[in-house]
Amino acid sequence: MNTFVTFTILGLVLGSVYAIAASGLVLTYNTSGIFNFAHGAQAMLGAFIYWQLRYGWELPTVVALLISLVLVGPLMGLGLYVLIMKGLRDTAEVTKIVVTVSILLGMLSISHWFWHPETARTMQMFFGDQSKITVFGASIRYHELICILVAIAIAVGLRILFTRTRAGVAMRGVVDDPELLRLNGHNPERLAALSWAMGSTLAVLAGILITPISGGTLEANMLTLLVIDAFAAAMFGRLRSIPRTFVGAVVLGLAGTYVLAYFPTSWSWTSNFRVSLPMIALFVVLIVLPQDRLRGAVTRTRERYHVPSVRKAVVWGVALIVIVYLIRLLMVTSAVTTLTIGMTFAIIALSLTLLTGYAGELNLAPVSFGAIATIVAFHFGISGSGLAAHLNLWGIVVGVLVTAVIGGLVALPALRLRGLYLALATMAFGVFLSNMVLRDTTEHEMFGMKYSLFKDGNIALPPLKIGPLDLSNETVFLMTVTALFSVLGVGVIALRNSGYGRRLAAMKDSPAGSAMLGQSLVRLKLSVFMISSGIAGLGGILMSSAMGSVSGESFAIMVSLSLLMLTVVAGIGYVTGALFGGLMAGIGFAVIMVSFTNLASAQPELEGMWLLLDNIAAVSPALIGIGVGANPSGTVHSVIEGYRRLTDARPVLIGGAAVVLLTYVLALTGVLGNWWFASITIAVVFMLPVMGEMVMPRAVLTPEELAAKATVVPEDVGIDVPYSPEIRDEIDRELGIPQYQGGSPKELTAHV
Repeated sequence: MNTFVTFTILGLVLGSVYAIAASGLVLTYNTSGIFNFAHGAQAMLGAFIYWQLRYGWELPTVVALLISLVLVGPLMGLGLYVLIMKGLRDTAEVTKIVVTVSILLGMLSISHWFWHPETARTMQMFFGDQSKITVFGASIRYHELICILVAIAIAVGLRILFTRTRAGVAMRGVVDDPELLRLNGHNPERLAALSWAMGSTLAVLAGILITPISGGTLEANMLTLLVIDAFAAAMFGRLRSIPRTFVGAVVLGLAGTYVLAYFPTSWSWTSNFRVSLPMIALFVVLIVLPQDRLRGAVTRTRERYHVPSVRKAVVWGVALIVIVYLIRLLMVTSAVTTLTIGMTFAIIALSLTLLTGYAGELNLAPVSFGAIATIVAFHFGISGSGLAAHLNLWGIVVGVLVTAVIGGLVALPALRLRGLYLALATMAFGVFLSNMVLRDTTEHEMFGMKYSLFKDGNIALPPLKIGPLDLSNETVFLMTVTALFSVLGVGVIALRNSGYGRRLAAMKDSPAGSAMLGQSLVRLKLSVFMISSGIAGLGGILMSSAMGSVSGESFAIMVSLSLLMLTVVAGIGYVTGALFGGLMAGIGFAVIMVSFTNLASAQPELEGMWLLLDNIAAVSPALIGIGVGANPSGTVHSVIEGYRRLTDARPVLIGGAAVVLLTYVLALTGVLGNWWFASITIAVVFMLPVMGEMVMPRAVLTPEELAAKATVVPEDVGIDVPYSPEIRDEIDRELGIPQYQGGSPKELTAHV
């Protein structure tokens, strides 16, 4: 009986903290329509700030709490809404998700910047760990009692706010019809900002309360994921009902503690199962609870993508292979392996182009499917032993097929889900895989056979060898992966240009309209999920082989979120976006950060500056991701549109190509360093459209844009400014004179 009471109290305490965190999610979602994936990161950052105030600067507990909850929490929420969330109302669901994921990753980087992860930090319970009372023979600490009482107070307070006050009712109407709310005398933006301030404060409070309960150690990634467990409680209330959210949180807390109390100690997977329980509950809740009806209208967003023809795709695929080979000639062996890893990430990102860019379905755990394929290939696809061991074709084929089947099984119960619900379901699967499968290092026995899923916590996957093709050679490996990406990219574009691809696009624009035209949404979703999972699995096998040895951290959910974020930033509707997103996620920012670290070691007198740039580079991916709200179509789209305008400005294109070619020759001969070549090439690629506007404006700009640039002071015309047809037209517009279309001098006189 004492055991039951003890673990019941502990479950209620944990459920109370989940409830506090989940209520903040419900609050912000109901007023903005944005599910805040950064909620756990806000809780983490708030806990670190409280630690700095209370233990770092030794302020009194009450003062530290007041600053954290009255100042830091509300300002954090207000800043996020006013600066970022406010501009996301007319963007696609994937853009909203990516922006909040970017904030999550940015807050993690900021925590590592200011509080080094290798330095131990602990937080004690309020009134100390020994201050306790006895309830039914079990001890409950004051801190734990505070958690329960605060949770009850928040539940009652929010219930009264939403049902008994005009402000609360208005908050619930903000996301449904802000214009109608404005007609009734309310300011929707002010109400949404207020709710984000309140939600952020609840997140900070949850982070401060849960840290001492979970052991007291402050670790950024762990604390972020710990609060993310509250997602299941929020979904139990369908992001609307505060009472149901609190019930779900309590059930979740009790279930986790009862697993520890009553599962047999001989079960080696008990601890992993308890950690995975919230994600299992999240997946089950998403499947069981009824979903919203299909929308009949086409969704109008600001995202715009252009799908190239298959012929153009083939040309650019061949060009990519040639470019990568030319770049290889400048590289040392270690850099070749690094680029190879980046190309494998690009293959995984290609699965997102098909699934999200073309079909509109969301997968927040693409790298997790790569983990499945890696495990299968490791157990069934290695021939030989020792130094002669190599990966065979059978291992890759089986790994890809198994991953495609598992992708279908994961998607099958989730086929009725859309948008946010589907994103959360795939995230739950990714976290579950990390906690249950990738942590399974113990040896099992089945049917007389002994096996371990993730032996010793690491998997060493040798290179592929098929006849004369041996990927143990770094150059061969790089060119093979590049050629494979090109082939898959052309295949994905061909698929999009086919009837099947047009059905995917129709399903993305209007699921209800697609269903009314006789399309099977279940079949479409299942097939695209399986194809996408197979591509991700292939990329995962090649990534593991390129790395040589991988651990569970190589496939963590944060890796998947980073890859998704950077692919969306680059342009998730483009194969080129997958290329740039994969390269940046796999190697781009990591190489930059390592370079700054090496410079700091080599130049001690400038160490501070180089370390500052290193930290800025760590935060920069998140800052770029946050900016995707202003350009939801991605960077590749902007670049492509810029080059479309240079069609009639061939001298500019030829000049840019000449500069890149000359720089390459100088780098190849050793006159310039590789970093200079890379910097100049990137600058030319991105600045060429701008140079085209400056050098050949008439060939690049539209008449309206030329007129806008031709604004001059009338008194200067004919004196300091030459009298040109553009200026004449501008003056005519200002005076309201009909535009002169050209003709004889007599017609010109009549026009004047």
